[in-house]
Amino acid sequence: MAEVISLMDIDEDDNHQKQNHSHKQNKGKSDVAATDAKATPWVEKYRPQSLADVAAHRDIVDTIDRLTSENRLPHLLLYGPPGTGKTSTILAVARKLYGAQYHNMILELNASDDRGIDVVRQQIQDFASTQSFSFGAKSSVKLILLDEADAMTKDAQFALRRVIEKYTKNARFALICNHVNKIIPALQSRCTRFRFAPLDPIHVSERLKHVIEAEGLDAPDSGLAALVRLSNGDMRKALNILQSTHMASQQITEEAVYLCTGNPLPKDIEQISYWLLNESFMESFTRTHLNFSEYLK
Repeated sequence: MAEVISLMDIDEDDNHQKQNHSHKQNKGKSDVAATDAKATPWVEKYRPQSLADVAAHRDIVDTIDRLTSENRLPHLLLYGPPGTGKTSTILAVARKLYGAQYHNMILELNASDDRGIDVVRQQIQDFASTQSFSFGAKSSVKLILLDEADAMTKDAQFALRRVIEKYTKNARFALICNHVNKIIPALQSRCTRFRFAPLDPIHVSERLKHVIEAEGLDAPDSGLAALVRLSNGDMRKALNILQSTHMASQQITEEAVYLCTGNPLPKDIEQISYWLLNESFMESFTRTHLNFSEYLK
């Protein structure tokens, strides 16, 4: 659901030896590349590259897409729980706006690390105050992305408010946070706000199926259901659990998922609940201790 607050105007023997040497070098590079590919976290490997790839929140994505296409992109405040697509959405917007000039036109900061007023007065203001003459970009307006903006100090937020007012012609600001109540009203009123709710199980399931197919994993329906259940609408958490379980087990079963995460199986919880409700205290305590001592350590 979109909550709009305001809008504001993206080388015979020698040759053979050299050939063999070159082949070995290339092989080594290939091996390194393959290793790097395997080591890449799936949350980054499968991050949406376009707005069409974003798993959910189509109403929000379509609204931002329309504003981008009409060159009417306002300052944005995207808020909601972790892993719901906030950062992926704004990065997809930046790729659409700037294309090959993406890295020249965007300043990305994690406000939980760069949270003080000096960052606002130096990095942000210096970037925002310079006009861009990059060719090939669809928009000459720069984009400043502040992730975890709710970790910024109050002084930094008030300073940011003045920077936003002064450099609106040169830059657009995108603030991302989990807790919108930690953003001062003066900043909220200068942005168009969009709330990203936890993802529906169907959207998490569809995205996980895409990754499972792309990686060639053996994941029965019970394993997929366990991943969706434990993610609680957090796509990042779901992908991290999937990758961790794959590293520990050849098959992504329900038991493997719960063992990897350290969570007790639902059937075990049901069994313990049955004993507690139908047996005496000492009997249920003894049964629980004997059968599920690993959970009690």
